[in-house]
Amino acid sequence: MTETDTMELSPTLVDRDAEVFFHQDGSSPCFSALRHVSGSWIEDMDGRRYLDLHGNTAHHIGHANPELIAALKAQLDELTFSPRRYTNEPATELAELLVAQWPVGRAKALFTTGGSDAIELAMKLARVATGRSAIISLEGSYHGHGFGAFGLSRAITDPRLGSFLPDRVHVRPYWKHGAAAMIEDVARALKQTPGGVAAIVAEPMRSNCHVPPQELWPEIRRLCDAAGTSLIFDEIPSGLGKTGRFFAFEHFEIQPDMVVLGKALGGGMLPIAAVLADARFDIAPDLALGHYTHEKNPLTTRAALTCLKIILRDQLPARAAALEQIVRSRVAELAKSHPVIRSVRGKGLLLAIELNKHALADVSEDRLLQTLLDHGISTTTKGNEALGFSPPMTVSEMDLQWALTAMATALQSFQ
Repeated sequence: MTETDTMELSPTLVDRDAEVFFHQDGSSPCFSALRHVSGSWIEDMDGRRYLDLHGNTAHHIGHANPELIAALKAQLDELTFSPRRYTNEPATELAELLVAQWPVGRAKALFTTGGSDAIELAMKLARVATGRSAIISLEGSYHGHGFGAFGLSRAITDPRLGSFLPDRVHVRPYWKHGAAAMIEDVARALKQTPGGVAAIVAEPMRSNCHVPPQELWPEIRRLCDAAGTSLIFDEIPSGLGKTGRFFAFEHFEIQPDMVVLGKALGGGMLPIAAVLADARFDIAPDLALGHYTHEKNPLTTRAALTCLKIILRDQLPARAAALEQIVRSRVAELAKSHPVIRSVRGKGLLLAIELNKHALADVSEDRLLQTLLDHGISTTTKGNEALGFSPPMTVSEMDLQWALTAMATALQSFQ
């Protein structure tokens, strides 16, 4: 294949993609096409390589992890499918290993094919357990795209989509209005919502990397306990060690009633999500709470089991915590000579590089991200004043330092 042939592949494939996929925000039409991923890097059809600081928060153990590939190849030769009424070794072992991570008490698990489904399954459990239907969530959050999960994001959604799950109660989020305002809203909602509240659904640390004040979640936990309301933590982007602890909620010295995991659970290869909940929620054996065809699929559960074993064996949460300090130190140095760079927020390797938005007032998001791509960095914005910095927990220190230098060089063009 000649260089000319290669150069023609990417736009042709993007055009073909745009022709057959429904167009939607953040997806099709795509701006490029990939042909290879490995470790911390992705490569497009034209041979350009980028260090992946986004990865849809699914590449905790690195892209195309060879140990995971080998495990999936072996599983293909052993067992490829399991109907719902049958169990299998990888599915059961995965559930055993996940519930073993539950800090206090006994937990049980359920699997789904995606995080949005898992959020809705957790809401079902809370409704069954409490006999209530109302759900509190944080205005401007994101928990998936099902009519139940997406309805948690905003009180007012696009009218073209029609009605969402009823009994939604939105409160002011800590990242915009502070912890006191959020606590005030939650306390009022728990007291005044007719029939009471089944659950609060929230990320313990928002995926936009806003870290809450240390006192927030203990107080919310206290309010939930007093009202008989379940606390559900969405750790789809933040769990499995990415923040420097296995569960992000462990940073805040409390325990939820349920936690939802996803994205990286399938090792960045196969889609699977999980709900872990206190065993006391196992009270509805007559209901089909999560009747998914691939609930205990041996391939997806093998992917998750292998990913989980790698994370625990290689102590990747502790590694993420250690690398965070390197990032913070380097960003502090760069900020002295790069006025566009301000600081870092987040925990572990779920980070955002905060920028001087006044220095970038005339720079569009597309231009900013394209400039980073031109310097070998693939990432996304985190609000209008920050860039995502979320490499795999397996990233080498050399690649980490290279990414920070490349990002600073790209941003220097806007000074």
